Amino acid sequence: MTETDRRTLLRQAGAGLLAASGAALAPWAARAGEVVTLPFGNGERPLVAYPGKRPLLQMTARPPQLETPFAVFDEGVITPNDAFFVRYHLADIPTAIDPEAFRLTVSGHVDGPVGLSLAALKAMPSVEIVAVNQCSGNSRGFVAPRVAGGQLANGAMGNARWTGVPLKAVLDRAGVKAGAVQVVFEGLDGPVLPETPDFAKALAIDHARDGEVMLAWAMNGEDLPWLNGYPLRLVVPGFYGTYWVKHLNAITVTDKPYEGFWMRAAYRIPDNACACVEPGQTPKATVPINRFAIRSFVTNLADGAAIPAGRTALRGIAFDGGSGIRAVAVSTDDGRSWTEAHLGPDLGRYAFRPWTLSVDLPAGAHALRVRATGQDGATQPMEPRWNPPGYMRNVVETVRVQAA
Repeated sequence: MTETDRRTLLRQAGAGLLAASGAALAPWAARAGEVVTLPFGNGERPLVAYPGKRPLLQMTARPPQLETPFAVFDEGVITPNDAFFVRYHLADIPTAIDPEAFRLTVSGHVDGPVGLSLAALKAMPSVEIVAVNQCSGNSRGFVAPRVAGGQLANGAMGNARWTGVPLKAVLDRAGVKAGAVQVVFEGLDGPVLPETPDFAKALAIDHARDGEVMLAWAMNGEDLPWLNGYPLRLVVPGFYGTYWVKHLNAITVTDKPYEGFWMRAAYRIPDNACACVEPGQTPKATVPINRFAIRSFVTNLADGAAIPAGRTALRGIAFDGGSGIRAVAVSTDDGRSWTEAHLGPDLGRYAFRPWTLSVDLPAGAHALRVRATGQDGATQPMEPRWNPPGYMRNVVETVRVQAA
């Protein structure tokens, strides 16, 4: 879609936004009043309520970047729509979209370009998947030595039930030609300045057609929240959120690798098994970021909490890039010994897996550690790994509590 087409669509929308989202996006934010201090330098964040969202931690306002307060993850394995984190790259985000006028275009190395309305997409056989969306820089605020980028705690992630149509079915509608290499995705958000590169991401053709990558119009049984990509977004199970393009309106099949800024220069990791280098070093080679590293957390106790001595019930979550969680182990003595936790319901290999464990914590200080193991045998490192952009943090987490 050209910039002129984009502006035309936005002008056509008018009252469509209010009908679709239930609230205008102006003014951009209403301050909830409280300031939360995250446990790293310059960690003060206001809690801000945007339309359709409960108060979330605001990192930036233009564009909105909102982090989920970590306590939300103890409410249940599915992250509520109104608490789901928000991440934009470009400040010119759409403020009005008419769902009747909206069209998704599929073009490029195909038999013939197609334009699909929301109604046409919803008339195709639909699928559902429970999957985690996680920002590449989730937990960057804890990285040491410190790196540039948004200083996030652990809340730039969420687990939702996504409903939509497989991308493969839409590509098949257009007819992918032999020799196709990648599929490029663009949304309705754009740069404020013309010299700023527009946001576009690409997937290898085989990945795009694997039947799991989907175009989602619903999240947890409701229309996508505006700030999470209404009316259509890409869902790439197991891959970091940079690929989950919001307000998706253009798909282009290419017969050569896409060389746009957000693939060629941004969101790249060291090209080695750990995606890491020694602190302060520059990697010899890089590749685009891709699948999640395995992670696990305690959700019902905060670091530094004071708790009653005695029997304590622990709860938490674990997830990985798609092998599924095989086991979660907990240590109450800073990693010297481990006890296997009980795994809760399995909502699918891309979802949060809940876990529980009851432990004895006598009076005194305790360092609780949690470590997950995937079905593929991957586990978490005891010491943090480092890379220049601060991506893919997955060290064994430690929660220090005082029992009395």
